[in-house]
Amino acid sequence: MSKMIIHATSLSLLVGAEWRGVLIMGPSGSGKSDLALRLLESASRGGCALVSDDYSVLWTSGGQIYAAAPETIEGRMEVRGLGILDIDTRRLTRIHLAVLAQSDPIERLPENEITPILGQAVPTIRLNPREASSVSKLLTRLKVA
Repeated sequence: MSKMIIHATSLSLLVGAEWRGVLIMGPSGSGKSDLALRLLESASRGGCALVSDDYSVLWTSGGQIYAAAPETIEGRMEVRGLGILDIDTRRLTRIHLAVLAQSDPIERLPENEITPILGQAVPTIRLNPREASSVSKLLTRLKVA
């Protein structure tokens, strides 16, 4: 089993009866945690859970990629302006979608994109996490992942 730690926030979202994992990647300060916080708030009735903030441990099993929090930050989330908060989390999630956080303009009609992670092709979208519609765009794409 290959393992790696990457600079990414991971969440698990309930789509129908299935939990689907999202890996939000981008440089420090790009809005990963902000987007995750808004996703958690938008699905506050139990349809979204943080797995790991800022860093995620990834591994493969059965041809799928899974994410969890490094032990040192498990159950914590850094929220700019508030500090480091204790937060309920899911222990792990199977990754269905990668999000590349960027501040550059997003293509209107992008080609399908994948990100290779641990030898697996992960469907990928690009979002500006600070756009008001980023939560809706992510949720819409996750439903078809």
